[in-house]
Amino acid sequence: MAGAGRIWTAALIVIGDEILSGRTHDKNIAQVASWLQVQGIRLSEVRVVPDVIERIAEAVNALRTSYDYLFTTGGIGPTHDDISVDGVAHALGVPVVIDPRAREILEAYYVTKGGMNEARLRMARVPEGADLIENRMSGAPGIRIGNIHMMAGVPAIAAQMLDALTGTLEGGAPLLSETVGGWIQESQVADLLSEVEKAHEGCQIGSYPFFREGKTGANFVIRSTDRDALDSCVDTLCEGLGERGFDWTPGGI
Repeated sequence: MAGAGRIWTAALIVIGDEILSGRTHDKNIAQVASWLQVQGIRLSEVRVVPDVIERIAEAVNALRTSYDYLFTTGGIGPTHDDISVDGVAHALGVPVVIDPRAREILEAYYVTKGGMNEARLRMARVPEGADLIENRMSGAPGIRIGNIHMMAGVPAIAAQMLDALTGTLEGGAPLLSETVGGWIQESQVADLLSEVEKAHEGCQIGSYPFFREGKTGANFVIRSTDRDALDSCVDTLCEGLGERGFDWTPGGI
């Protein structure tokens, strides 16, 4: 873990011509910044680069050596212009390979969706030596190699990958968490979760729906490095759930 006074830092590369052209408005910068803050790590620099292998590699090599962690979003999908893996591999001087674990995950995901094809197999490509980042939403995993973490450009999918990384980065302050659960449909309280999270800086609320006993419920995990902030956030959330007539259980269901 971090020594006394040491501030751990991260950089983000947002990859994609669609961001630079204005066709797509990036939402990942704020998402990654707030997630890192909850981990106790500071986002110190952001670059937006086009879908050009050499430009991606140049940014990767500049930032991975300057900061403790480097995150990338975008360019790991199934189309020909998804070349982030090629850019990172070029930066590291390693070949691109098909990861057998990623291929297995994708084959299982697409078995009822038309099966694997050449485009979908592209999402199993990784720089040689990489590990995977779990993606519970759309099958295709993120990629972790050294201090580089490669994630999807779609914000909802990037959020799933960030959630899989929560608490795993060395250097952050110890992450504290509390869980509140209930027979509550996530959609009924999505606005409340957002409001409570925004009102408590340094706290993050993860929502995990489930279906059991023929009923729908959800567990809400509140995380922070600050005990007082965490307790305040939990109290506010529970108060809000009560005001809406929902029963909740400390520790989750």
